[in-house]
Amino acid sequence: MGEAESATVIFRKSSRQLQRRRLRDFANELARQLGNGRPFTCLLTSDREIQELNRRFLGRDYPTDVLAFPGDDDQYLGDLAISLDRAREQAVALGHSLEDEIKILMLHGLLHLLGMDHETDRGQMARAEKRWRQRLGLPSSLIERRRR
Repeated sequence: MGEAESATVIFRKSSRQLQRRRLRDFANELARQLGNGRPFTCLLTSDREIQELNRRFLGRDYPTDVLAFPGDDDQYLGDLAISLDRAREQAVALGHSLEDEIKILMLHGLLHLLGMDHETDRGQMARAEKRWRQRLGLPSSLIERRRR
């Protein structure tokens, strides 16, 4: 038997390019290492649903790559929603796999669930994302890419 799972990945939209077990294992690793074992949920979905979530909860009527909704207490980190459509486009544009792109977005979103905000923190989240990306063997981070 493996370790207890502390993250849930929901594949509302999927791809033959993805190995579900590897993404679930990665999510559990993030929950263990970054979240101190606290659970979170990650929804992989379409641009259409991401746009609806973005409009409904944040008042922004457009699709985006990842949304983060922090939990209400110290026991649950919160929920992430990742657009598989955006992830696929970004993976192609940046020359790496769809799986790596989803992992980068999951890491980025989890840092937001932990309270980081790259728009206001003077580089703290960017530095943390870079350290974790290197530790986890991932390509360049979301924040680093946006600075180019």
